Amino acid sequence: MSDLKNTSKFISLILRHKPEVIGITLDEHGWADVQQLIKGVSRNYQLTEELLEQIVAEDEKQRYSFNEDHTLIRANQGHSIPVDVELEQVIPPQYLYHGTGEKFRESIDRIGLIPKSRLYVHLSADLPTALKVGSRHGKPFVYRIRAREMSEKGYPFFLSANGVWLTKQVPVAFLESDWDRKSD
Repeated sequence: MSDLKNTSKFISLILRHKPEVIGITLDEHGWADVQQLIKGVSRNYQLTEELLEQIVAEDEKQRYSFNEDHTLIRANQGHSIPVDVELEQVIPPQYLYHGTGEKFRESIDRIGLIPKSRLYVHLSADLPTALKVGSRHGKPFVYRIRAREMSEKGYPFFLSANGVWLTKQVPVAFLESDWDRKSD
């Protein structure tokens, strides 16, 4: 794994889960001071403003955002610490997808989708993305979520800056596991 990729993973750990590891704090919206982040990360990985800009620009998952003048940075979603990344509630499409590992089906079929250590359940807008996510967990399996129906029944949905759909939970009643993948 390249140094840049390792640095990016470390920044993700800091901005989503453990800012205290490098002695920084995030504000209530998840923002960290760029100079403090660079100083803290540099104890473990080489990091300059230019490298940080490159990491943010080239991150395939678009995990990070800068404020307008690039003095603050935050993770777009995936936090396990309580922050409000100022997500606007939006009406989702009819269906969203959740990729997971086949080994988790029994639990999901019983309790639905819950955020576990994160603040939200992460959902994908399309099947290929969900399959890619699911493959990170072994043999992939994709649930189709009746998202519009959930929304109409009062479950809020949010769309993060990098296109990941977020909700607090998906009850079993809105999960489809035996849908026709060829028609989607």
